[in-house]
Amino acid sequence: MKVLEVDTVSFAYPGQGEVLSNVTFGLEAGSFLAVIGPNGAGKTTLVRLVMGLLPPRCGTVRVAGCDIGRYSRFRLARQAALVRQDAGGVWPFTIAEAVLMGRTSHLRMGGFEREADRDAVRRALEVTGLADLADRPLSQLSAGQRQRAFIARAIAQDTPLVVLDEPTTYLDVRYQVGIFDLLKEMQQGGKTILAVTHDLNLAGQYGDAILLLAGGGRWALGGGDEVLTPERLQEAFGVRVAAVDVGGGRFVTPLGKYGRGYRA
Repeated sequence: MKVLEVDTVSFAYPGQGEVLSNVTFGLEAGSFLAVIGPNGAGKTTLVRLVMGLLPPRCGTVRVAGCDIGRYSRFRLARQAALVRQDAGGVWPFTIAEAVLMGRTSHLRMGGFEREADRDAVRRALEVTGLADLADRPLSQLSAGQRQRAFIARAIAQDTPLVVLDEPTTYLDVRYQVGIFDLLKEMQQGGKTILAVTHDLNLAGQYGDAILLLAGGGRWALGGGDEVLTPERLQEAFGVRVAAVDVGGGRFVTPLGKYGRGYRA
């Protein structure tokens, strides 16, 4: 049984054209899907559909074999964890308190954590390198530390599926690579990862497969060598792209009109 199934899903916002059209894919346990595409192509919409925050216009989303519409928020929280884009410094909690929130669906009636919940928080903080900062307020963290805290919360939530919407937004290269290394370690530990990213090269390096949402309902699914082609990327993003294969991976770079690599 697949951890996640998206079956001919379409979606359109009122008064707008179709954002997603018959999108279809399935994720086996322990797989990593990277989702890429230009702004407005439906990446965050797909995340909301997968997490049951929006109903599809047609088609079906199934998590662990069950239609997403049949889940309560509490039940779904045992199957799928969501990491949104960096939420800034608006959370009046320490790192440990924020990570403990990931255990909400595991708490008994009355809401008091048990030793197993505290152990899960400690393990999540250690894995993300935040154990020494556990008592620090989120508002005092760097963007990279704060994003690791939100990923630690997803680790503590201990779900088969982890969905991330642009987890490296606003982060420098070191933190971007660090976040994706952490996601790969989670995958190697048995988690199924769906990560939206604007970084085409991180998608190509870390994703087992890539879903390109090209706008206007167009999409493509496959490996990096199938999806990260100059032709597909130029059609999707409206900019010329050069691609090269290095060490078994596909790397791409845009060719701006006034850049040194551009040739008319």
